[in-house]
Amino acid sequence: MSQLFEVHPDNPQPRLLKQAAQILHAGGVAAVPTDSSYALVCHLDDKGAAEKLRRIRQVDDKHHLTLLCRDLSELATYARVDNRQYRLLKHATPGPFTFILEATKEVPRRLSHPSRRTIGLRVPEHKVLQLLLAEFGQPLLATTLIPPGEHEAMNEPQDIRERFQKQLQLVVDSGACPMQPTTVIDLSGDEPVIVRQGRGDVTLLGLTPLDD
Repeated sequence: MSQLFEVHPDNPQPRLLKQAAQILHAGGVAAVPTDSSYALVCHLDDKGAAEKLRRIRQVDDKHHLTLLCRDLSELATYARVDNRQYRLLKHATPGPFTFILEATKEVPRRLSHPSRRTIGLRVPEHKVLQLLLAEFGQPLLATTLIPPGEHEAMNEPQDIRERFQKQLQLVVDSGACPMQPTTVIDLSGDEPVIVRQGRGDVTLLGLTPLDD
């Protein structure tokens, strides 16, 4: 039976965040709020937890998982970023953007894209998640909480707990999320490529929206 932590969105209870971090350090998979939608998260270096996360979503190793980082100093550890890319990242973080970047050797090979050696990285702008990442002390491996065979992310913590109570160790409830996906930008090539237009405004980065 998964636990449900009701966390205040503006003043998260430190005790609950500490317990949540302990559950994740112990190999648990949790549903947490983000600045786009609820996501499944687990320990980056726990192979069993990562496999469990993929099983819940029913995705294979070609599905890009994302590293949720507290700030750009963490991001640089896991991705190769040149000065031009860093300036763009600085404009977009924290915020509802996911960037596909060339992975460094710090990222376990099983977690990067099998043919491209890339990884999705993002710095979310969500107080509860930011404080959980700070308590956890390192990035979390994540994927949007979209049930198998469906196209929309789940947004009601009680429903998430009821549906995945035998697969998740924890659901962190801090209320509804915006329910808009992140904007995905591929920075692994010579020029930025907008893969998905989402909540993040690409004009802030000097890019042209896909529908223009």
